[in-house]
Amino acid sequence: MRLVFFKTPKAKKFSYRPRYYDAKKEEWERRKVELGYDSQLSKEEQIRLKMSSRWLRNTGTSNRRSIRLLTYFIYAVFILGSIYVILFTNLIENLLVLFGLVSK
Repeated sequence: MRLVFFKTPKAKKFSYRPRYYDAKKEEWERRKVELGYDSQLSKEEQIRLKMSSRWLRNTGTSNRRSIRLLTYFIYAVFILGSIYVILFTNLIENLLVLFGLVSK
């Protein structure tokens, strides 16, 4: 005999019927709106599409440029810091003495 204090519920079933989606038609409508031709979309949808396309076009290039500049800056700081440590401090000499490779 099995004792069960907590019973786990069974998975609930649901019915999902996907709507028909035509990617070519959607792209065609979007392109018509961007070019300013008549479309089956409402004015609100047309404005949304125009705003999103402009926003993506503007933010994509500046975002990539700023990430690239930040990466170059980090590389430059790392290289200059390494050069400073190697040339202007005696850290390397202390490490060599510590490992016994050079006598003091």
